[in-house]
Amino acid sequence: MKAPPNRISWRERACALGALACGLVLLGLLIGLVVRNLGFLVLALAGLGLAVAGAWWAITERLPRRAVGIAGAVAGAATIVVALVRSTPSGDQVGLRAALLVALLGGAVGLGRMALARDLHAHDELRPVPVARPEHPVLLCNPWSGGGKVEKFGLADLARGMGVEVVMLERGLDLEALARDAIARGADCLGMAGGDGSQALVASIAIEHDLPFVCVSAGTRNHFALDLGIDRDDPRRSLHAFRDGIERRIDYATVGGRLFVNNVSLGIYATIVQQEGYREAKSETTRTLLPELLGRTTEPFDLQFTDPDRGEVDGAFLIQVSNNPYVLGATLDASQRRRLDSGTLGVVAISASTGAEAAEVFTLSAIGQRRRSRHWHEFTAERFEVRSRSGKAYAGIDGEALELETPLEFRIHGRGLRLLVPEGNLTAAERRRARDISARDLVDIARGRDPRAAPDS
Repeated sequence: MKAPPNRISWRERACALGALACGLVLLGLLIGLVVRNLGFLVLALAGLGLAVAGAWWAITERLPRRAVGIAGAVAGAATIVVALVRSTPSGDQVGLRAALLVALLGGAVGLGRMALARDLHAHDELRPVPVARPEHPVLLCNPWSGGGKVEKFGLADLARGMGVEVVMLERGLDLEALARDAIARGADCLGMAGGDGSQALVASIAIEHDLPFVCVSAGTRNHFALDLGIDRDDPRRSLHAFRDGIERRIDYATVGGRLFVNNVSLGIYATIVQQEGYREAKSETTRTLLPELLGRTTEPFDLQFTDPDRGEVDGAFLIQVSNNPYVLGATLDASQRRRLDSGTLGVVAISASTGAEAAEVFTLSAIGQRRRSRHWHEFTAERFEVRSRSGKAYAGIDGEALELETPLEFRIHGRGLRLLVPEGNLTAAERRRARDISARDLVDIARGRDPRAAPDS
């Protein structure tokens, strides 16, 4: 007999207890390791600080200061290597100790996910009834995206075989106009086979007309598909959403009314990608511009915003605003989003302006204390504003380089995008959410409480 909703089963409580036990033993072993090698740990952190400060000079200064920076970076890296070698235990027990640490880590993570992922396949049983198959679905295809994935995987022929109208983006044609024309001809579902920028554009038109949208992962990196839990290696599986799709609602974000599905970058990256010739010579353009943009004689970036914890911030060289927060820190899914329906923007900014400040940020990050740096800004918000004195700012929106008028108003739109996804995607999304393992949640489950239940349930 299944446990009723919001009731914790004995299996889940056992998994939570096992995860907590593995975590405590692992923590004890790591503390003992740190105490025995405290001097080498301090040496390694000092080396990291020297390496980062040297690297900052190497990329932001010109000769002869650049040469000094390179020497400092090399010396810092050598210090780290020496500290790691000297702190590594020797003898026959090394492999056994390493295996024990890995086993404990695996037990803590694996059992924790089992405790938090409440009967994943039962999650699909609670989903809304599958939507009726679209009568006139249209798939727009970018034949050049992802090195020609549309042709490589035969996406156009497969879609036509499913009764989907295919529209190819040819040279000189406008993607927005093609999408709007498809709707004018009676399309009741839009899909896009391409990269994240084109996905965002077509999705915005689908939202405008309250139509479902299908994401076909035919781009180069497909970050949006990755965070949705859609197969990026074989985009043909995405097409099943047209035939047997399940509706899933996720958040989308806007900046100045323009939709984005991943993130918006301001500052150093957005400025570099605006430069003529960047696409043809990325490394050379970046090396040339960094000293001009980050050097000690350079004016700070004309960007201002309000950090809810630290107040007004002026001159950050990097600001990234994302549709739901990215995972940061030492984890296997770093730089990914575990969910796309949290109803919040993720904001990360760095305001370091010297090598010493950069060294502080990275050194604290190495020990998991980046939030303690006054030059690191990380928070979530439903609305966020970036200002500039000039009245304009460069922005990279889902990889597309633009210049926008300021102030820039960012907003999250909770569950405003209707997706059609292949069967099983809701389970994949639940698995991603279960990666967010909290010791507090595990303690609640071990005590028989549902950490996700409403307070009065």
